[in-house]
Amino acid sequence: MPRHAPLPVELGDTFTVAAAAALGVSRKRLRNPQLDRPFHGVRVRRDLPDPDAGLFGARRSELRARAQAYALVMPAGAFLCLRTAAVLHGYPVRLASGTPVEAAVHHPQRAARGRGVSGHSVRPALAEVTEIDGIRVTTPAATWAMLGAHLNVSELVAFGDALIRVPRHPGGFRAPSGPPITTLAALRGAVEAGRRVGAQRLREALPLLRTGSSSPAESRSRLLLIEGGLPEPELDVDVFDGRGRWIGCSEMAYPGHRVAIEYEGDHHRTSREQWNRDIAKYQAYAEAGWRVVRLTAELVDRHPHEAVRQVAAALRASGWEG
Repeated sequence: MPRHAPLPVELGDTFTVAAAAALGVSRKRLRNPQLDRPFHGVRVRRDLPDPDAGLFGARRSELRARAQAYALVMPAGAFLCLRTAAVLHGYPVRLASGTPVEAAVHHPQRAARGRGVSGHSVRPALAEVTEIDGIRVTTPAATWAMLGAHLNVSELVAFGDALIRVPRHPGGFRAPSGPPITTLAALRGAVEAGRRVGAQRLREALPLLRTGSSSPAESRSRLLLIEGGLPEPELDVDVFDGRGRWIGCSEMAYPGHRVAIEYEGDHHRTSREQWNRDIAKYQAYAEAGWRVVRLTAELVDRHPHEAVRQVAAALRASGWEG
């Protein structure tokens, strides 16, 4: 086979050496530098397009690819867990550079070991298993509970909010667009399944979880306001003008004081369409007598006291006496 002969398309982007050999691919071809070798017996095509943007998005995409590669040679009975499972469930968890694939087995099996793999042995009651695209992985509730050993309370609330969020259609009505990933009862059940590291943080996080949080950033903002001594804002609040016409929905708001809090990610700046929608929405809010406080990652993460001050000022200007 020529050195740069194309690989059979049926192999896909990630495949085992055994599968390639069965299709007649030579060992020399599998040593080509165009192929990565993340684990023994596995090959991955290099330079695949990265669907995520940003530092942590790229790291999540890379870990997802390595997890899919490892799944091809994962020992019988093993399953993916912790941050690796969170990524496979679609949660935007922050990752350090070089985060290993995290795999576990049920005790008393011996934890998997190997280059690029962090192995764990867990009691069966503490690590319920499901499948994602044929890959064995801890359930959303078990993943959240296992991460109690690694995340702080604020991070656990953000992850838990994302798992129990009840999606809704935009446009001023509450019909859900689909079921949540899991339920508060399932998360509570995972905490109560037995003794585990991080149980106290999990118990602190449980009563702070809400089904209406739209993003981890909004969860962090909500907790920041509460910790700053402000009332807890309502979530997913529909706003109407004086004629009863729906003019928008705010992720966080104090409807009794007509104060809306908008967390603006970078897409609010980079998308012309989003920018124009924001201008029209905030003008309509102003005409209906609402005040809008716009929060950003810079404000929430680097100047939290200023974020709280701005919201408190808007509330006081609307009659709040706290």
